[in-house]
Amino acid sequence: MRVTVTGATGLIGTRLVAALARRGDEVTVLSRSPRRASERLGSGILTEAWDPLGEPAPAGALAGRDGVVHLAGEPVAQRWSAAAKERIRTSRESGTANLVAGLRSADPRPRVLVSASAVGYYGPRGDEELPESEPPGDDFLAEVCVTWERAAQAAEDLGVRVAIVRTGVVLDPDGGALAKMLPPFRAGVGGPVAGGRQWMPWIHADDLVSLYLAALDGETWSGALNASAPQPVTNRDFSKALGRALHRPALAPVPRLALRALYGEMEQMVTTGQRAVPSRPLALGYAFAHPELDEALRSTVG
Repeated sequence: MRVTVTGATGLIGTRLVAALARRGDEVTVLSRSPRRASERLGSGILTEAWDPLGEPAPAGALAGRDGVVHLAGEPVAQRWSAAAKERIRTSRESGTANLVAGLRSADPRPRVLVSASAVGYYGPRGDEELPESEPPGDDFLAEVCVTWERAAQAAEDLGVRVAIVRTGVVLDPDGGALAKMLPPFRAGVGGPVAGGRQWMPWIHADDLVSLYLAALDGETWSGALNASAPQPVTNRDFSKALGRALHRPALAPVPRLALRALYGEMEQMVTTGQRAVPSRPLALGYAFAHPELDEALRSTVG
């Protein structure tokens, strides 16, 4: 395949680009800093300049491609000041709209757009099981996901198949939530957060990359797809499993007030959670390589 990727230098983007290259695909990366992207991803990857907030994506980097993967966006894991929230929202809504504007001008157009989203789409829902058919929540992150997905789905009007990957907590030691958890757990002072009753829809990084590849390749893969392992766990159970994987105790509780002081409003991401389940990937025949948490953590941090 010939595939164009945005957000390729991020945690998932680097893994995805490497996987595409390994299977012999031709990869083009759209980046604000093409030289830096080329240095990070390797000389065999084509890079082109694009400012997602300032202009439509370059049609020449999209025309004739088989698919596009859209991962670009302001990091959500930061303190949510008013300015940060605006950057998070705008980077996804305007950036995705500018990507679709580029698709509109591309000839021939790619057959498929696979766009990132998050399980935060559902908002805080307690113990309620959340397949992809569930409606969105109404908190900040849910509203961002709704506008983000709507902007991507506009490509359907251009005859492009659109798949939306709603990602959970990615198990990757090099970044994301797990990387932030590892130092205290390795020091023996990790433990459940804010009581630990909130659900964590986790996924091994290898399975997340495989889901993106499946969505690129599969003609029946469209619409929303929960990128989370079949068995979500509570934060308390996740903490115990991480302690087992590291051979460390996992008993030190982290109070909600401490998270609020550190992250501000963003603490709700950690203290609420969603019991998301991957109903559609399973129905489409996807077999998770890492469906069990203990094995997935051993594979990640061992």
